[in-house]
Amino acid sequence: MTTHSANLFSIATGSSEPIYRQLVDQARRLVAGGQLAPGDAMPSVREIAQALALNPMTVSKAYGMLETEGVLARRRGMGMVVADAPKRAHSVAARAELLRPTLERAALEARQLELDPATVLALFTKIMKDAS
Repeated sequence: MTTHSANLFSIATGSSEPIYRQLVDQARRLVAGGQLAPGDAMPSVREIAQALALNPMTVSKAYGMLETEGVLARRRGMGMVVADAPKRAHSVAARAELLRPTLERAALEARQLELDPATVLALFTKIMKDAS
């Protein structure tokens, strides 16, 4: 079992997406991508709130949603841990679907900038190659 720190998360303060939703989406992606494994201990609400200068209720709301969805589980004496998830949750299709909201926002911005799909795809391909 691994214990993770609050720097696991980052918040885009200028985003139109609510902060609790950013936390939920990041946790889903980390679990689906295998960076968070079943049984891993999550940072406490207080740790995340202090590290990211957030209201603890915002973090608590995100954790509550993740618990309801079965992504996280509450363990007595340990706080929140990554729940045991079915293997299908880690399928390529499931992980790709988690990326959809981010790509939809990027597509909207590309249209606002009047960029053609070929230019956007070339940039995205370069970014993916540079990140490897």
